[in-house]
Parts: sequence; structure tokens; C-alpha cells
Amino acid sequence: MITGFATSEGTAKFAKNSSVNSLNFKKTHGLELSNVGIGTYLGDPNEQTDELVKNAVKQSVLSGINVIDTAINYRAQKAERSVGKAISELINEGKITRDQLFISTKNGYITNDADVKQEFWEYIKTEYTQKGILKEGDVSSGYHCMTPRYLDDQLKRSMKNLGLDCVDLIYLHNAVEGQIKDISKEKFLENLKLVFELYEQKRREGKIKFYGMATWECFRVSFDNSQYLSLEDTVELAKTIGGENHGFRFIQLPFNMYYDQALLTKNQTLAGKPVSILEAASKLNVGVFTSVPLMQGRLLTPGAMPEFNELKPSLRALQFIRSSPGVISPLVGQKSPSHVSENLEIMKIPPMPEDEFLALVKKLTS
Repeated sequence: MITGFATSEGTAKFAKNSSVNSLNFKKTHGLELSNVGIGTYLGDPNEQTDELVKNAVKQSVLSGINVIDTAINYRAQKAERSVGKAISELINEGKITRDQLFISTKNGYITNDADVKQEFWEYIKTEYTQKGILKEGDVSSGYHCMTPRYLDDQLKRSMKNLGLDCVDLIYLHNAVEGQIKDISKEKFLENLKLVFELYEQKRREGKIKFYGMATWECFRVSFDNSQYLSLEDTVELAKTIGGENHGFRFIQLPFNMYYDQALLTKNQTLAGKPVSILEAASKLNVGVFTSVPLMQGRLLTPGAMPEFNELKPSLRALQFIRSSPGVISPLVGQKSPSHVSENLEIMKIPPMPEDEFLALVKKLTS
């Protein structure tokens, strides 16, 4: 197991030694993190994809990216293993140290193991129900489970897959989205409190540094939507458990030039005032990572995005997101060497200054 976690000194050293523009790092919670991260969601659960993902992670890190995002259910645990192999090789080659990388994963979904040749539900029965990890009523209709018993098991598996003794950030994965069809909001919040208690315990044990929620709908929809979640209330919940030094410091949500609700929709409240989720997060000291920056390639088609700054489509998409106030990094999924190289060109230029970005938004929305 690789020991350690991202530190102020390690991430500052990474930023200093990187060949990319110094403005391409953002300081958050004492860490200097690249304003583009690598995601590992898509791909088949086979050895060929394993190699592509491993090499993409290595290439990204060597090109100035120190934010790596994965999840236990991505490619049925093989994404985490590919990330783990990449980190291990980089460290063994003397290219990087553990304290320079910020590594996040997610748990909550029911997942099998692509390296175990067993039918999905047979695996779940053998590995979870027969061992008492999953009990009747634990799994929602969305194939989601957020009992502390199951999440504790999943964190242990994630750490083993990654080869790490500490994960920088663990997300509860699409919890509202996966649960709310089956339980009331009141019951959900009761369950969320138990999850936060588990995560605070894991912080005390040194297994994780931070925790958060990786979401799809709950922080973007309107107040009257059953999936809606107040970030202010969620932070207050974390404070009741972990105090002012609680570990709930990050969220993840979809954001791009099509999914623009995080920036333009004032669906959250702070002290009774309507604000966007990005503004709420900034005021509440919660960092925001964003998913689907290219909408799985759909934003790259001609005319899908307005043109600006004479950038090619992929760079335009990333530039818009990472220049948005309140966003730390868009997490871009990239596997083929050519796509990795193309996307990493963004690290050669700085993000837009805030006044330039706001002028662009005004132009696009007028």
C-alpha cells in the first residue's frame, strides 16, 4: 500500500515543478490543485482499456495535472485499479510522490467485480448478502446503498484497488438521485447523517482526508423538485457531526456550456438570499469539481458551442468551465493518447480573467 496523502507542501512542489502556466493551479483547503483533472468513467472492463486508462493518467500527471477522479463502480472496479497502477508506476519511476496527487473516488452504487467471472447478482449474493454486508431493504430501486456497513466495505475495497492507505476525497455517489424514489426526504437526511458520521470516523482513522457528494441532479434542480438538496443545510449537517473542522469540503456536479444551471440558476439559498450553487459553494467553503465537460463528445460537434478566443472545441469547453468562479477543475475523461494530448493543450494557457469570463457569459446569455 502506498502511504500518505496530498499535502500543502507536496502539491505546491508539484505546481512549482510543473511546466504549465502557474495560473493553472487553484488553492483550496491548503492544497494547490490543477484546474483540469482527469476522470475515468467510460470504457469497457477489459485489459486493453486498463492499459489506456493507466497510460492516460500517467501522461496527464506528467503534463501538469494532479487531480485524479474515479469510482468503485467505474468499469466494475477496474478504473480504480488502473489509477492505482498508474500512481504506483509513477512513484516507482521517481516521477512523482504521493503527497503531490489529489485522488478522489466514490461509493454508493452496487457494483460487481469485472475481474471475478461471475454473473452480477450471483456476485452480489456471494460477496455481500451472504457476508451480511447487504441486508434485505438496503438496496434501492436505483441499485444504490448508503448504509454505513456497505460504505465502509466499499471504502476498504477502493483503497485496496487503488493501493492507497489514505484517499484524499471520498464522495457519496448520486445519493439523492439513487434513493429518493424509495424513501422520504426526511428519511434520506437521517441516513445522510449516519454516512457523515462514518466519514468523520474514517477521517479520524486516517483513511480519508475529506468527503463530499458527487451528484447529478440534486444541486441543480429547483426547490420543488423531489431530488433537490440544500447545500447550506448539508454543510450544517456536517458541522453538527464534525464541528467547524468537518470534512465535507467538496461536491461534484455536471457543468458545461449546455448544462449551465450551476452558474446561471439561483436555486440555492444563503441566509434567505437566492444564489447559484457555485456561489453557495464558494461562500460555504466547499470546492466544486465538475463532470461531463465535453458531454461525452457531443459538445465537440460543429456549432454545438459558441466560438471564442480562437480555441478548438475541446479547449473551448474546458476553458469555459475552469474559468467559472467557484470551479476548481473540470474532470475530463480521456483514454486515447491523441485525445489526452489534445485536451492537455489547455494547460499551456491560463484561464480567462474573471472580468473577461463574465463579459463572455453576458454576451452568450443576452
